Amino acid sequence: MLAIIGGRGLTALSNLNITHRQVMRTPYGEPSGAFLFGMLNGHEVIFLARHGYAYTIPPHLVNYRANLWALREQGVTEIISVSTVGGIRADLHPGMLVVPDQVIDYTHGRDATFFETRDEVYRNVDFTDPYSECLRQRILYAAGQSGQACVNGGVYAATQGPRLDTRAEINRYERDGADMAGMTGMPETALAKELALDYATLAVVANYAAGRGDNQHSIKMEMVNATAADAMERVRSILAYVVCCEEMNFCGR
Repeated sequence: MLAIIGGRGLTALSNLNITHRQVMRTPYGEPSGAFLFGMLNGHEVIFLARHGYAYTIPPHLVNYRANLWALREQGVTEIISVSTVGGIRADLHPGMLVVPDQVIDYTHGRDATFFETRDEVYRNVDFTDPYSECLRQRILYAAGQSGQACVNGGVYAATQGPRLDTRAEINRYERDGADMAGMTGMPETALAKELALDYATLAVVANYAAGRGDNQHSIKMEMVNATAADAMERVRSILAYVVCCEEMNFCGR
């Protein structure tokens, strides 16, 4: 089953025919909100708003472990994360959609693993390719089928938040090889790996990062929110096509 985790601007899927809602409990606490079970283009999916349905949970306080654990307990095997990012790379303009293929973690103090005790055997999870290539290719194919332009690949810099970055920090991320900056990519991506879930991100470039483009001196959040909201209609269109091609083989298995 496919789950969709929505970020800024995607606290609901207007094209999701909701069948029921379910409040979950986990060994790691409560998820961000009730799971919305429904049908999208005739296929069953689960939707969850990462920041809560009233957008009240900041990125560093999201209970990522509870969210992913509960989704797996419901039979989810694939997760598409929708998130907003600031564009660092010169060709990533506000309103563009990107499917990143790498991540750099700059977060701290978050519950970043399920291996937290000394009484169980732990695993060193291979994180060479953090995202599921099969799911990435499926998103890109769905974007093409829906007529939506989507950039293939890019390095996601996961930052702590909830404040935005300084110009110097963005310069550092760029030197490190990052193409975009967001606040929710980690530990969500790594936790999905630990649970052996296919996971990929569909990122919306909501603004130029600090010191880039027209954000040389400041970033206006009203413009960020407006850009994200406008882009979400295109995101919904892609997601509607993603569920329709779930039987196609995108990884040669």
